Amino acid sequence: MRVLSVTQINYFLKSLIEGDGRLTDIYAAGEISNFTDHYRSGHLYFSLKDEKSVIKAVMFSGAARRLRFRPKDGLRVIVRGRVSVYEPSGQYQFYVEEMQPDGIGALNLAFEQLKEKLSKEGLFSTEHKKPLPAFPQRIGVITSPTGAAVQDMMQILARRWPAAEIVFCPVLVQGDDAPKQLTEAVRRMNQLNCADVILIGRGGGSAEDLAAFNDEGLARAIFASDIPVISAVGHETDFTICDFVADLRAPTPSAAAELAVPDQTEIRLQLKMQTERLRQAAERLLDYNRQRLDTLASARVLRDPAAVLPDRKARFQAVTQRLLAAGMQKTMSEKENLAALSARLDAMSPLKVLQRGYAIVSDANGKTISSVQETSIDDKLSVRVKDGQLYVSVLNTEKDT
Repeated sequence: MRVLSVTQINYFLKSLIEGDGRLTDIYAAGEISNFTDHYRSGHLYFSLKDEKSVIKAVMFSGAARRLRFRPKDGLRVIVRGRVSVYEPSGQYQFYVEEMQPDGIGALNLAFEQLKEKLSKEGLFSTEHKKPLPAFPQRIGVITSPTGAAVQDMMQILARRWPAAEIVFCPVLVQGDDAPKQLTEAVRRMNQLNCADVILIGRGGGSAEDLAAFNDEGLARAIFASDIPVISAVGHETDFTICDFVADLRAPTPSAAAELAVPDQTEIRLQLKMQTERLRQAAERLLDYNRQRLDTLASARVLRDPAAVLPDRKARFQAVTQRLLAAGMQKTMSEKENLAALSARLDAMSPLKVLQRGYAIVSDANGKTISSVQETSIDDKLSVRVKDGQLYVSVLNTEKDT
């Protein structure tokens, strides 16, 4: 009897499965469940299931880095890979090399996932949008140096606002290196503060061609930009993450150039109209002042000053007489009031009381005595009468009953 080890059994099963060419490069469809993302290793572990069965699956970091969307539980996908046995646990599983959403493109799914994520973080909120400068002196342009978009933007900027300096930063706008170059260009322009407004974009293309402008790093660089950013990606019907996070979205690169600067022809026309309005206003003011001057010059006082002096003198004398009369009347009234107040004060004077035979008694300290209880026998008192002082001594006291 031959006894096999567990390892031998698992190895044998693995060789059987891997030896079957029908399981080495196959496609499978199912729904993701029990999804686990090992951030440190980059490996993805999950299960694929349908209505009746489940199979374990793994996608190693090398393949996972090529994904353009983020897998999650409940997402239906189509995967390509091979079936094999993981010997240590004796479990067979699907080793995934490629994955794409079932029924929706990977790029479109990645776009919707990133859009939802950044929207929740507030990167698209209108309160974060910066206003564009009315008269920019330096225009930053970030795009491909070989595309038609850059030529259109340059021509429009030169025609509409030749006073502005164009700071051009050539970058790749598609391919694996494009997101990094676009992101670095935005950050570099902010570090150098070399523009008043930034135009970033490219001409139209497929979803794959525009994928660089759906990069999360680029979106965050645009959101963090201190310089206002105009996004001009693709045609009018194309939308990218860059469009949503930018301070202004232009339907085309040409439209972005028109939105970034004023039109010198319109400015000249406005200046001409303002100049004409100012000229007309100045003429109206001069005409008004001439009329006033003519009116004043025809006045009698300027034509014959001596003729108006007698009338002015008579009016002055009349006013003077009224003022003098009013002053005298006021003085008499105040004198009468003063006399009345003096009489009232004199009637209340203590000296008047003394004239009628009354006296004021004070002790040695000058305190007025008003009661017999305030004195004692032999106290020395001072008595004030109408014509002098009496100094007396208390012989006896008697209180009224």
